[in-house]
Amino acid sequence: MRIRVIKSDRTVESYLHTKVLGTFHHALSAGGSPDLFAAEQMAQAVTFFLYSRPQNRTVSADEIHLMIQAVLQDTGFGSAAQALNEHRGHRKLRRKRIEVIEESAGGLVQTVGWSKSVIVEHLIRQYRLSRPLARVIAGSVEEKILRMGLVQIRKGLIRELVEAETETMLRAEEQLNIAL
Repeated sequence: MRIRVIKSDRTVESYLHTKVLGTFHHALSAGGSPDLFAAEQMAQAVTFFLYSRPQNRTVSADEIHLMIQAVLQDTGFGSAAQALNEHRGHRKLRRKRIEVIEESAGGLVQTVGWSKSVIVEHLIRQYRLSRPLARVIAGSVEEKILRMGLVQIRKGLIRELVEAETETMLRAEEQLNIAL
């Protein structure tokens, strides 16, 4: 009985309760009420609801977002719901504004829009990583790029960030395996 989540890039991954918990906590903190206990209770309610739906084991990330917003609003945390919605909207807008500059061997320059899923697919092909690990690495790289505040970024810089993050994650994974 697994729940699958359809991400905005149309890929599908397993539902993670911890992501919902983190979203609630982030929203509550942004709304001025950093209550981890409340976040845990609300996340449990969403997870319980999703697992109690016998008819459908697939849900979109947008549906989960709307559930989180509704729970926040209905439990008196309207400012947190608003903060979450604004954060999501700003993030989506910032992603859309990023252009990746690609240079061909002949010196031809072209730009393409930002897509985290391109990094995920590259990591799966190049390093034979699992999709969840590739998504974590791509997410970390995306976060760094968003924090830089750039609207144009060269593909070579993205490649360097991906390689550095991949090395870091694989080294951490190796150390965890040794410790266990």
